[in-house]
Amino acid sequence: MLNAAAAASVAAGAPPLERRRRLSQAALVVASQKVRRAYSPIVIAGVVRLADFISLSFIGIVLYLGYVAPLSGFHWEYIGAILMMTLAAVICFQAADIYDVQIFRGQLRQMTRMISSWAFVFLLFISVSFFAKLGGEISRLWLSAFFFVGLAVLISSRLLLRWLVRYWARQGRLDRRTIVVGSDENGEMLIKTLDGQVDSDIDVLGVFDDRNDNRALDTCAGKSKLGKIDDIVEFARRTRIDLVLFALPISAETRILEMLKKLWVLPVDIRLSAHTNKLRFRPRSYSYIGKVPTLDVFEAPITDWDLVMKWMFDHFVGAIVLVLAAPVMALVALAVKLDSPGPVLFRQKRFGFNNERIDVFKFRSLYHDQADPLASKVVTKNDKRVTRVGRFIRKTSLDELPQLFNVVFKSNLSLVGPRPHAVQGKLQNQLFDEAVDGYFARHRVKPGITGWAQINGWRGEIDNEEKIQKRVEFDLYYIENWSVLFDLVILFKTPLALLTKNDNAY
Repeated sequence: MLNAAAAASVAAGAPPLERRRRLSQAALVVASQKVRRAYSPIVIAGVVRLADFISLSFIGIVLYLGYVAPLSGFHWEYIGAILMMTLAAVICFQAADIYDVQIFRGQLRQMTRMISSWAFVFLLFISVSFFAKLGGEISRLWLSAFFFVGLAVLISSRLLLRWLVRYWARQGRLDRRTIVVGSDENGEMLIKTLDGQVDSDIDVLGVFDDRNDNRALDTCAGKSKLGKIDDIVEFARRTRIDLVLFALPISAETRILEMLKKLWVLPVDIRLSAHTNKLRFRPRSYSYIGKVPTLDVFEAPITDWDLVMKWMFDHFVGAIVLVLAAPVMALVALAVKLDSPGPVLFRQKRFGFNNERIDVFKFRSLYHDQADPLASKVVTKNDKRVTRVGRFIRKTSLDELPQLFNVVFKSNLSLVGPRPHAVQGKLQNQLFDEAVDGYFARHRVKPGITGWAQINGWRGEIDNEEKIQKRVEFDLYYIENWSVLFDLVILFKTPLALLTKNDNAY
């Protein structure tokens, strides 16, 4: 139902306001809190491994070049030995389990483990040198300096890392913002268990329940009930959610399946807690949140190192494409300016990642006085709103080139991904999400300039259910099968698709 503001907007002839589900006051309080972007513990640990390898290798090589090489000449064997020792150190650190964000927060445990592992590497090197009868060829001063300088750098870096991790923790960047489904005794037990764990990264925001208010607790282990299951999707649009944790028993499979049909469109991890289940599976069947066993139901797509690789791909390749396309963009801009009065660029509201509303840049293809920022009226064949130049650039998709600015500078688009549809995009009289089940699952990843659906011919005007259904199917296939190689294939096939599969582009 439209609220008063929306009704007034419609009466005035303006585009209807976007539908937003109303949330409870408790949910609005949580959603209004300032939340910073999360950092991936997996990526942090990987960066620390790489930093250890580079810094220790650098120290060993500098000491060798500064002391040993001037006296006895340069020998590649030393460089090889340094790299092998450094690699062995990183492996030993990993075996000692010090590449963990929770370990980074502490001091005594990581220091003792690190010093022991670093000493073990040198003892191993000395033993190998002794049995290989190479002891006389190795500088003892260099070896001693490498050990103590390397140890000093490791200790200093860990102290800095400890400060950084604790600073990020205070900002909430390392927390997994969690909502619990099930406001009853099971939910209370789960929350108490999570809160009782030492060094836990779980931050329980509140609970949701699918039952009537009189059948669910208003507060669960001190956490407020924020709403019903239907409210979770809207709540996740307004604030960062990393994990949805079901406290329901496996025996409630009908209820769980009904709820999963509504929640799988979210770009979050969804797990089923097994803390109250009498049925036990093999330990390897579970993933653990501390000591709480859980069953994975859905995982957020493109996370951790995959997200880093996609970000690098977008910005590196996107910058190259932008430079190469600059002359063409300049010509198109001149043609648009000469063809009709008005600005060269046009900004349109579109759906971004997790239904975030973003401004997408395009070359203006409609007459300025007939602009449609919300795309409430679909452009059709022989549409009189389209300019002469607009017909050509829409047919060839040259009007999309300014979206490279979104990729390279604003980072709210990818080169490849599901196309961002306008917020008022409709099939006949229905919004797209009303016409297709699971439509919003397309928004579990960042949208792109081109995509798997587009190179397979599903682009342009959407005038029947099959076209939007096929787009969603191809987009979901892309999300589930993403890889950098897949992005490259789509990118290279896009020019050919624009030339051969443009029948629906007007």
